[in-house]
Order: sequence, then C-alpha cells, then structure tokens
Amino acid sequence: MARPRVLSGIQPTADSFHLGNYLGAVRQWVTLQETHDAFYCVVDLHAITVQTEPAALRRRSRVAAAQLLAAGLDPERATVFVQSHVREHSELAWILNCQTGMGEAARMTQFKDKSAKYGESAASVGLFTYPILQAADILLYQANSVPVGADQKQHLELTRDLGQRFNHRFGDTFTIPEPYILKEVEKITDLQDPSAKMSKSSSSPAGILDVLEQPGPLRKKVMRAVTDTGSEVLFDEENKPGISNLLRIQSALTGVPIPDLVARYEGQGYGTFKKDVAEAVVEAFTPIRERTEKLLGDEAELDKLLAAGAERARAVARRTMAEVRDRVGFLPTL
Repeated sequence: MARPRVLSGIQPTADSFHLGNYLGAVRQWVTLQETHDAFYCVVDLHAITVQTEPAALRRRSRVAAAQLLAAGLDPERATVFVQSHVREHSELAWILNCQTGMGEAARMTQFKDKSAKYGESAASVGLFTYPILQAADILLYQANSVPVGADQKQHLELTRDLGQRFNHRFGDTFTIPEPYILKEVEKITDLQDPSAKMSKSSSSPAGILDVLEQPGPLRKKVMRAVTDTGSEVLFDEENKPGISNLLRIQSALTGVPIPDLVARYEGQGYGTFKKDVAEAVVEAFTPIRERTEKLLGDEAELDKLLAAGAERARAVARRTMAEVRDRVGFLPTL
C-alpha cells in the first residue's frame, strides 16, 4: 500500500533556523518521513519576493538544506531538494495565477502584513502572488497533507480552493491536501516579548534561539528571558506569559509534560528553572550545529545530495505537469 504523501518547505532567509522553526516544522518533518512519502524543499523562489542579495541567498540555501539533513531528514527516506531546481513550480504557479481572482489574492493576510512592513511601493507582484506559488508547490506533488503552522492555514485553504476549482473546470487532476498541525508547539514566543511569536522578521536578536548558535550565547538568552512577577514556576498564559513560554520550550525539547515540570520546580524559583531550560536547548541544538558544520564543510557533496533530491522531485512534477498541460489545452511538445 502506498504511503500518503506529505510536502512542506522552508525559506532560506536567515543564517540559522530558530527554535520556532525547529519545533513547529523541522522536527515534525523528521517524524513524518517514517510514515509518509515525504517531500521537503528549500523554497528559494519564495525568498526573492523581498530584496535578497544573491550571495546571501546561495549561502543560506545551502545552510538551510544542511540543517534539514543535520536535524534528521534522511535523503534515502525523504526527498530533500531546492525549489528552483524544479522548474515546474514556476510553470504551475503561472497556470494557477490565471485561475485566481484579484480579490481572492488580496485577502491573504500575510501580503497585507508584509506590505505594511516594507511599504506598498516596495511590495512586489511576487509578494502578492506568493500564496499561489505556495499552492503550486503543494499541488505539484499531489500531497495528501501539509504540515503548517496556524499562520499558514489561510494559504492552505487557498491551495484547496484552487485545486478544487481546477478539478471542477478541467477534470480530476489534483489531490486536495489536508493540514497537518501540531497544536502543542504552535505558540513558541519571543523571549523578550512573550506576546509575540518568535520570528526572524519581527523579534529582536535577544528574543530568538538560533539552532546554529553556540552554547554560551544560547544559555545567556534563556537566562535573560523576560519573566513575570512573583517567583513561582506556573503555567499561566495570562499572568505568567514568559514562564509559560519557557515551560512550553522545555516540555517540547525534553518530552516531560508541563504539569510534571511545574511540580518539579515547586518552591525552587526562576533561577534553577531557567538553567534547566537553557541546558535542554543546548543539548538539543549542539548535535545539529555540529552536523550542519560538517555538511557545509563539503559543499560538493551537499550539492550532490540536493541534485539527487531534485531529480526525484522532478520525476513527480513532470508527471503532474504533463497532465495539467494537456487539460489546460497546451499543444504537446515533440
């Protein structure tokens, strides 16, 4: 029996993944490769929707791929590739653009948020159509499910709408994907502002725990994390958002349920608790950092792994696009 297919992607827009990326995406990808036909891509086409330096994009694309492999993705069990290596992503995105209404695209909240941040004059057409390219990424591989964070659910709904619309107009072509969401790790927040999501685009450096960071700086960030009034270690998101965030982090990294952690630190205060959170972070990230550095030390071998992944991805993408081209009415190539 064929395994259900899962697809997801991550942008190469920073020099390291952060804790939120790791818990909310990468770690669950590693688990899913055991039960699914898994396709994971470094989405460099999405990265250029805002201004990007070419050298930085090349470097960060390799760093992103190396981190995925270092975190436990096995290129023998999962197809790991770079989005721009499979040209069918762009071709299908154009076809789906032509099936999408202007008002439908304009309702996407991420475009509103990013255009407000960068200024309307700096917001590109690519940024506007970003969710349609994302839909193409998913539909191209006939994915059954897509691991997404809560902030991406709107984009997946657009994907489903476009897939259903195409199927209705041109005949049954695309698998309509379902979301795959891990609720317990949806809310990893900024260490300095527990009301905000941990994010490279909005958090201060002190508020982010980077996967490739050295142990010393990681420990300092945790020890300096914003806490709350009082000294009790309690999970109370309204009155103790800082401590609640640290409890979520420790529980996610160690597997110990939050109520058990609360009982463990009864009467101990914040100091001991924060030291243990810091050690949990260091213990989780150090082996990933070391493996990433080793992979980046041999770029030729890393590029070979990505080329092999792209070839497997292209085999699936070509089959989908042959059917799409025929159904849309394009002439066959000889």
